[in-house]
Amino acid sequence: MTTKRDYYEILGIDRSASAEDIKKAYRKLAMQYHPDRNKGDAAAEEKFKEVGEAYAVLSDSDKKARYDRFGHVTPGMGPEPGAGGYGGFEFDLSDALRQFMEGGLFGGGVFGRERGGGSTRVRGNDLQIKLALTLEEIVSGVKKKLKVKRYAPCKECSGSGARKGTTQKTCSTCHGTGQVRQVSSTFLGQFVNIQTCPQCHGQGKVTSDPCPNCKGEGRVREETVVNVEIPAGVSAGQYLTLRGEGNAGPNGGPSGDLVVVVDEQPHEHFVRDGDNVIYPLTLTIPQLVLGDEVEVPTLTGLARLKIEPGTEPGRVLRMRGKGLPSLHGYHNGDQLVEIHLHVPKKLSSREKDLLNELRNSDNFRVPSGSGGFFKRSKESFGS
Repeated sequence: MTTKRDYYEILGIDRSASAEDIKKAYRKLAMQYHPDRNKGDAAAEEKFKEVGEAYAVLSDSDKKARYDRFGHVTPGMGPEPGAGGYGGFEFDLSDALRQFMEGGLFGGGVFGRERGGGSTRVRGNDLQIKLALTLEEIVSGVKKKLKVKRYAPCKECSGSGARKGTTQKTCSTCHGTGQVRQVSSTFLGQFVNIQTCPQCHGQGKVTSDPCPNCKGEGRVREETVVNVEIPAGVSAGQYLTLRGEGNAGPNGGPSGDLVVVVDEQPHEHFVRDGDNVIYPLTLTIPQLVLGDEVEVPTLTGLARLKIEPGTEPGRVLRMRGKGLPSLHGYHNGDQLVEIHLHVPKKLSSREKDLLNELRNSDNFRVPSGSGGFFKRSKESFGS
């Protein structure tokens, strides 16, 4: 029985190689042993498959971790559930070519497609919805019911697109693979471009008698309600991804995701500043001079705030813990209370007399030192 070579040895790298080193090694070897550059060379084809299998494992963090720990699964023991890529995994030439074209050479896979059953199933589109929240909802978290218009699998044909009682046929163009190959020549040699089959749109099968309900697409439009739970402390622009709640893919393809983007409604009284909230509080002259204790609204209800005698307009008082929680619950922000002075526009005769009396009091005169700048300015200009 042939013993499998070490995947690191196949790619010519050591076990401390980074993800980028693994990709570079794979690119180099895949180009070297590509079947289109080595026509009729069975050894090169086998090497190309071997390189592809090694990369399929070492480029996947989970598979790599299992391989680093257990190595190749012992024959007869069977593969570890979900391991793929090694220990009973069949990696044929078509897989190696797809790995080369879709992932290894050019980085990233084919977005929105899922390999399965020899064909390429088209994934449904993601949907995005904006959810406006009040600061009161953000401070405690909230559960919402969202109305979403999307494509859902057709119940009449169970998503196949074929009329009930009929079956789909294997596509004659791609012979059930869902892909067609186009060979192009460059100065580097011949390259194979693998594309979605235009006849079956990647399904590998065609429908001769389409479902009348979905017109053969395997999905229909619907309006549904999706439940979403928003955690406390979120900010505008942050989003929550609900897996599989987007559009269903055509003809049984997997569903996309629903992305819920948070938006904040402007508040009548508060302004958000990170985890803090700012609240403007307007007080009278007696309150600022004599001091007071007032009720102040917060995001969770009324709270008492002490105003010290002699508090000046423009001062910011801090109410600790009365702001918003951090998203991960590490702490609560504060409520910052900006002090403003209320200046009455109309006064009674009695009020005017009282203020005139106070005007002549020493405590209501501006300290002499505070006018120094203007005094020096007048002197410098000879006034």
